[in-house]
Amino acid sequence: MTPPSLSPHRPDAPAPVPDPASVPAPVPPEPGRAGTLARSFRYAFAGLFYVARSQRNFRIHMAAALLAALLALALGFAPVEWAVLATIITLVMTLEMVNTVVEAAVDLASPAYHPLAKIAKDVAAGAVLLTAIGAVVVGLFLFVPHLLRLVP
Repeated sequence: MTPPSLSPHRPDAPAPVPDPASVPAPVPPEPGRAGTLARSFRYAFAGLFYVARSQRNFRIHMAAALLAALLALALGFAPVEWAVLATIITLVMTLEMVNTVVEAAVDLASPAYHPLAKIAKDVAAGAVLLTAIGAVVVGLFLFVPHLLRLVP
């Protein structure tokens, strides 16, 4: 039994010093895990910058998005129109990024030509094309009424 004067539960007792061998080492993040929220954001921004630097079509979509936003600003879009425009821009650019992911994963898994690899890449590119066509249609619904008001 511990004498009362040495009890570790007394408020005035010195805190016990743990044995360094008994202190568990920090657990490293699992492979594929960022470990911290800050690192997760750093990786996410690295992905955005990679796509912006390396993918021509992504840069084309960025330029189109900038032009659409500037025109919407000049035309005085209502908040709901801005919401629709921002959503469709985000959708197209996100699908362009997913297309890049599919292409990279397929290239990694199948460096040599394979018909299934071609299908995966073609379908991913087709999804971007379909979304871009849809974005043009939505853009027409958003912009044409404003532009027609400018015609005398």
